[in-house]
Amino acid sequence: MIPAQSILQRFLPVTDWLPKYDRSQLKGDLSAGLTVGVMLIPQGMAYALIAGLPPQYGLYASVVPLLIYAMLGSSRHLGVGPVALVALLVAAAVSPVAQSPEEFLALSIILALMVGLLQLVFGLLRLGFVVNLLSHPVLSGFISAAAIIIGLSQVHHLLGISSVSGSLHDILWGLGTQLGGIKPITLAVGIAGIALMILGKKYVKALPAPVMVLLAGIFVVWITGLHQTGLSVVGTIPAGLPPFAVPALSAEAVSTLFPMALAIALVAYMEAIAVAKAIQQRDKSYKINPDQELIALGASNVAGSFFLSFPVTGSFSRTAVNFDTGGKTPLASVISALVVLVTLLFLTPVFFYLPHAVLAAVIIVSVYGLIEFGQFRTLWKLGHYDRYLFLAAFLGTLFIGIKEGILLGVMLSVAMLLYRSARPNHVVLGRLPGTQIYRDIRNYETEQNPTALIFRFDAPLHFANAEFYSDKVSELIQHKPETRFIILDFNGINDIDSTGLEALHDLLKDIRRDNRVPMITEAKFAVRSMIKKAWPEADVPQFFMRIEDAVEAAGCIDEPEADFEKRGIYTDLRF
Repeated sequence: MIPAQSILQRFLPVTDWLPKYDRSQLKGDLSAGLTVGVMLIPQGMAYALIAGLPPQYGLYASVVPLLIYAMLGSSRHLGVGPVALVALLVAAAVSPVAQSPEEFLALSIILALMVGLLQLVFGLLRLGFVVNLLSHPVLSGFISAAAIIIGLSQVHHLLGISSVSGSLHDILWGLGTQLGGIKPITLAVGIAGIALMILGKKYVKALPAPVMVLLAGIFVVWITGLHQTGLSVVGTIPAGLPPFAVPALSAEAVSTLFPMALAIALVAYMEAIAVAKAIQQRDKSYKINPDQELIALGASNVAGSFFLSFPVTGSFSRTAVNFDTGGKTPLASVISALVVLVTLLFLTPVFFYLPHAVLAAVIIVSVYGLIEFGQFRTLWKLGHYDRYLFLAAFLGTLFIGIKEGILLGVMLSVAMLLYRSARPNHVVLGRLPGTQIYRDIRNYETEQNPTALIFRFDAPLHFANAEFYSDKVSELIQHKPETRFIILDFNGINDIDSTGLEALHDLLKDIRRDNRVPMITEAKFAVRSMIKKAWPEADVPQFFMRIEDAVEAAGCIDEPEADFEKRGIYTDLRF
């Protein structure tokens, strides 16, 4: 029986790390918490703009979700809060259906609640594996294209023109038709912001570049009064904590948003679990529990939705900074949330002078790192079909749309999974000269017995590939009419269902009907047991422990009173 304390620590990890907290950890947590908290302020405001919301909602999304995750998350370092990719998905989900700014806000908050509930359900049902519906190449292609869309969607802030949105060609057309309205001062401020971000990341690594750029932008506008010459600034931000408000759920809103809520729940979890595992590999003092991460993220989004938060997840950049600046426990996240709280209570007047062009610069430089050029180069060099999955997701997201890109990615991932399951790797084996080792005859110089065919199938034998298996064996036999012994290597077959059993049974009958001898080698015990239970005893073929044993047996099978045991031939009779 599992002790109650272990169950509590599993579902409420704060009860594990907090009682063991050591004062020596406080210095690192304080340093990391303050650094990440300061980073959160410009990033949260910038990502709220991507989502189509006023900047203060990025700060609202940086308080309650962080506190909830600190109690429930299994990662000691994951930096939860607004991220660019999820913000873009929020805009893609809500923009087509919202009729007013008020409805846009309401639907964004409902979306956070729905995303959180889905993640909670997946976590409680231990459905973390569902995220594998998006393969890594597909996700990389989607993220790379989304990063380009995010960057281009902020260019209008750099140019001082009207906003544009949509797929790649929509944005480029919208920007192109407004080139005559570019405001030189706004463009200069934006370019200066980008330059400062790049130089700051390269030469002043001790300080967060987004914070430096944000403070510089505020100071310059405050001193020069550029906002009075047409430079767009954030303006008045309401001071105070996010109020408690129950999301205004409706059947219509739920049905409309559900497909994108599901997509955001999966993508957000993938982003969070990927960075959490990457950091955990560098700190072996704890383990990541994927299902608990779903629960923690779900609870963070649900709780956040009651305090005006849009959907959040783990951030790559803030998690890395948390670790690199000495963060030891989730207390660092609590400190980050307190930094944002202090900002909301006392410092919002400072952000009146913050230029939108500076926020756009922060976003553009940040998302550039999400474009995975190296991943595509690696896939192309490998020559694997994964490169086409990357391209399909990338181009689909760029030219068709965000929602369509996600759907295409999931469909391609599932289709490829089904195809690989239905058409798995299969080879004809031969013996390496002077050994008892058998390898693929296409890749090695091997010795082959003209009277024996050795066939290996590298997948469970089930309804999706059973006919394919039978057809391949029959096809090989037809091309080698002199073959008398059909040796089926079952080393790669870990499971077999009723359809597979039936197809194998028919195949062995056909082999025997043609006066050939079927043999099975290296079969797993579970597979042998299934065959024993399903077939009459007379139909059960001879099993051998190794391929070499079957080959040796084939050489003496016609000898009268051939004794396999005396010849050192090992059969497998453990039924």
